[in-house]
Amino acid sequence: MTLLSGIYPAIIMSGFNPITALRNKTSFKTSGKFSLRRGLVVFQFIIAQVLIIGMLVVVSQMDYFKNASLGFNKEEMILVSVPNDSVSLSNIYSLKNSLLQQPGISKVSFSAFSPIDDSHWSSDFRFEKSVENSKFNADLKWADSEYFSTYNIKLAAGKFYSESDTVKEFVVNETFVKMMGFKNPEDILGKELDFWDGFHVAQIVGVVKDFNSSPLNKKITPVVLSSWKEVYGLINIKVQPVNVEQTLHEIEKQWSSFFPDYVYDYQFLDEKIDGFYKRENEISQLYKIFAGIAILISCLGLFGLVSFMALQKTKEVGIRKVLGASASNIVLLFSKEFTVLVSVAFLIAAPISYYIMNKWLEDFAYRIEIGAGLFILAVFGSMFFAWLTVGYHSIKAAVANPVK
Repeated sequence: MTLLSGIYPAIIMSGFNPITALRNKTSFKTSGKFSLRRGLVVFQFIIAQVLIIGMLVVVSQMDYFKNASLGFNKEEMILVSVPNDSVSLSNIYSLKNSLLQQPGISKVSFSAFSPIDDSHWSSDFRFEKSVENSKFNADLKWADSEYFSTYNIKLAAGKFYSESDTVKEFVVNETFVKMMGFKNPEDILGKELDFWDGFHVAQIVGVVKDFNSSPLNKKITPVVLSSWKEVYGLINIKVQPVNVEQTLHEIEKQWSSFFPDYVYDYQFLDEKIDGFYKRENEISQLYKIFAGIAILISCLGLFGLVSFMALQKTKEVGIRKVLGASASNIVLLFSKEFTVLVSVAFLIAAPISYYIMNKWLEDFAYRIEIGAGLFILAVFGSMFFAWLTVGYHSIKAAVANPVK
């Protein structure tokens, strides 16, 4: 868009005599005061304000992602990959006990995935021995019984399942309850689920409050949780917020003593979550760069126009000062026209940017609303840069000796 703001004026101006255009003898016929120069300034500020509003929307959406409540604790959580072959899995509880003896570690649990992930196990299931064509679908999360306390996932009804190496009990989320047509979480307790044609059959013993199991561009889905040691491939470690580097060193030391033949690999959960929105963060950075370039180009165009106006109005300014006009009156003389130009640009840019950014936000299940505050911030930001640009020449003209 910034490129277009340069190409378009070049095409238009190529059709006019340069001297005629610069002397303001070439103008659009729609208005005697709306010259080519003013038109180009308005066009450039339209581009700039569209980009500024777009940048503010993207930054606000990213800030919403970072601060949104996910329904579980994501702070000070470390994820460590663990080999899940039969020999390695036989050592995981010994590793857990060793980790819990470290002063910087408060909770440890094992699972196949973290609470929020961009990949899941998903499966059809039968509810209460329903017929073949009445199968439903849900995401599966395999985790030990400490998973809930480690992530502070809240219970809505019933209880958490007991510790077990195999599937014996299920816990579901509130969305699952609604999908099955129950109004109260308590009503689904004791109901039977059958996964994989009888491979996993157990009763629902608890309901947890909804949490975001996928990135925030997707809605909360029905989730079923249970323990199944054979598929654990992740250690979830809750650490204290102090001496984190030392704690990380101790985790690696303990891990290596149990799995010396494997590469140690860890990740902070909040960093993993940030990675889900890498593309959106890149878009945010691009908007910031192009908005800055567009503002610079707009201000350069405005600087050229106000320079020409200052030269054009030299005699008028001198006469006004002789007649008693103050410096503030002279500054206002220059500023009010450019305030109008920026305002016209905003009136055109606002609906354009709203349409574009509202379309972009439609890709997210959880999103901000584009409020008036973003537009007010954009127009006043543009005004500030415009006034700053105009200020130099207007103040220079205001303090000049009227005799000269």
